[in-house]
Amino acid sequence: MNTDNSPSVFGPGLGFGSGLVFAVITIIALWKVFTKAGRPGWAAIIPIYNVYVLLKIAGRSGWWLLLLLIPLVNLVVAIIVSIDVAKAFGKSGVFGFFGLFLFSIIGYLILAFGGARYTGPAVAR
Repeated sequence: MNTDNSPSVFGPGLGFGSGLVFAVITIIALWKVFTKAGRPGWAAIIPIYNVYVLLKIAGRSGWWLLLLLIPLVNLVVAIIVSIDVAKAFGKSGVFGFFGLFLFSIIGYLILAFGGARYTGPAVAR
């Protein structure tokens, strides 16, 4: 019997459902971003592989995936990749930091359903 009476941010009993909603919204946004970048959309639902695809969209090597496993280094790498993804879609570094790193669900929805077009990795230009 569960005797935990602590309130949830989303009300009583809504913790799991709200997490599921955020996960589905994120998958939908990533799926659309991946297809805009010419990558398979289904990659958004495969853990770890979706990060690899995001690294490729950003123009970074797949080896950067290992850097994401190192504490504190992963924060720096995640910021760099977010900025690179933003620039690959013609957005600014500020959008990459605030939109894709800090508020990722909103940022990826903007990339997915806004007018942003994939122009290729900024690293290669």
